[in-house]
Amino acid sequence: MNSQQPAEGILIHRDFGHAKLYQSVCQCFNQDCDHHISVEADDSTVNVTISTQQKTNFWDKTRWHYIWTLLIKGRIQQESTIILSKQQAFNYASVLQSAVKDVEEFQRERLNK
Repeated sequence: MNSQQPAEGILIHRDFGHAKLYQSVCQCFNQDCDHHISVEADDSTVNVTISTQQKTNFWDKTRWHYIWTLLIKGRIQQESTIILSKQQAFNYASVLQSAVKDVEEFQRERLNK
């Protein structure tokens, strides 16, 4: 199986040269599951950041439960899952590889000027 161009399930939001921003869409079509991917190059390193937005359903449990948990443990634990098809997984990996390569090239060009 090969990666696709344009890639199924991977959306590019911005290309700043030194940074590329993507969104990986979950197959359940719920935007709460989506991953936001940032590949950035600075003067010495390339960083890949993958994040999700966490939301709490306060009506699932009482607010007092969350307040009590926060007071006792100092944090509230949440989980996020993304469901990828086989093709999306290949595309996800391919996009990460090409984005890292692109920002490294941009970084080398900028440092050689």
